[in-house]
Amino acid sequence: MKIAILFPGQGSQFLGMGRAFIDSDSECAAIMKNAASVCDFPLEQLIEVGPMEELTRAVYLQPAITVTNLICYQGLKKAFGESLSAACFAGHSLGEYSALCAAGVLSVEDTIRLVIKRGALMEREGQINPGGMRAVLGKTIEEVEAIIAECADAGVVTAANHNTEMQIVISGSIAGLDAVEAKAAADGARVIPLAVSVANHSPLVADAVPDFSAFMDGVDFIVPATPIYFNVSSKTEEDTTKIKEMMASQIASRVRWFEIISTMIEEGVDTFIEVGPKTVLKGMMRKIAPKGYKYTALQFDTPEGLAKCMDKLQ
Repeated sequence: MKIAILFPGQGSQFLGMGRAFIDSDSECAAIMKNAASVCDFPLEQLIEVGPMEELTRAVYLQPAITVTNLICYQGLKKAFGESLSAACFAGHSLGEYSALCAAGVLSVEDTIRLVIKRGALMEREGQINPGGMRAVLGKTIEEVEAIIAECADAGVVTAANHNTEMQIVISGSIAGLDAVEAKAAADGARVIPLAVSVANHSPLVADAVPDFSAFMDGVDFIVPATPIYFNVSSKTEEDTTKIKEMMASQIASRVRWFEIISTMIEEGVDTFIEVGPKTVLKGMMRKIAPKGYKYTALQFDTPEGLAKCMDKLQ
């Protein structure tokens, strides 16, 4: 068995996420306490009771998802002890910060500081350059890029997330997105609007990159103890200077999820555990794994879900 640990990003949130682990395990509760100590807002209360419209603001949501991922990962480590040996980590967009922390690159506190700053900068850019994101289903990345090129005069649009072979998320200005959606739909694609007001992973948020890079200069990064596949390159990296560069540029760069998982499969990973709220990444596995490839995809965000994972792994 060759295990990859995967962490979800924005869009997987729900009120009360992580609570069952906090209530049942003092070490999980300590992670929440550590994370909350670097926030100037009531992180734990926001996650527990919302309101949801506040929780979904990037500046709050990014630390909320991240601390939930880390609490769930603490539960996983405690349940398996030394017997859990992950071959690699990856996180989808924001989830990459959870992977950095799990691989020993960052402390919990520094991880939360970074995602608060990242969320604030992305929220700032969203207010300056309003936009959105939409999922295009039924077209390859090459087909979507061709449609975007045809609609270039309508506004800024980019292929932001290459999630599966036939699921591409586009990001950009509303006028540009409308034009690409109309063309894609006419060509037989299904287009789904996403509940975000920021054009993440697009040129519209690129001005956040230098400011975030400067903020990161004050944070120590340690060489990963376990390989991490990075969104920007879809490859692993050990040079902490290059890791910092990728984490800054990631804000406005493509999320190469399809390539990351495909590479893991090529390298013999056969067990994928999504650690954190909901089952977005587990669901993508069915669309990414080649026909006939035998693998196990698991997910948990509660102690009960973790117990079921343990049963399947043992």
